[in-house]
Amino acid sequence: MNPCDDCLFCGIIKKKIHADVIHETDDILAFHDINPEAPHHYLIIPKNHIATINNLNSDNSFVIGLMFEAAVFLARKLGVAETGYRVVMNCNEDAGQSVFHIHLHFLAGRNLTWPPG
Repeated sequence: MNPCDDCLFCGIIKKKIHADVIHETDDILAFHDINPEAPHHYLIIPKNHIATINNLNSDNSFVIGLMFEAAVFLARKLGVAETGYRVVMNCNEDAGQSVFHIHLHFLAGRNLTWPPG
């Protein structure tokens, strides 16, 4: 079985599952988180399935740069680039990863305290 067959985010990429998309390129998709923790909470994902950060290698790690470029684009678009925003990527269950397709959380629009929890 292909790991993408059961992947929620692959379903969104293939348009089989609806998501409120805010930004898209050939390689990246960004959409509203269904359980937002901030006024602006988006998930930025690569269109190529990579389960966790541990699965990055010299052939696919370029996508991390593209994900962060998308975060900067969103920050500027939303007017929060200068006031502040947070980006977070979790790796595996103990860190809070619940969908095993790498994704960058983009959060902004409120004071984000530290530590997060």
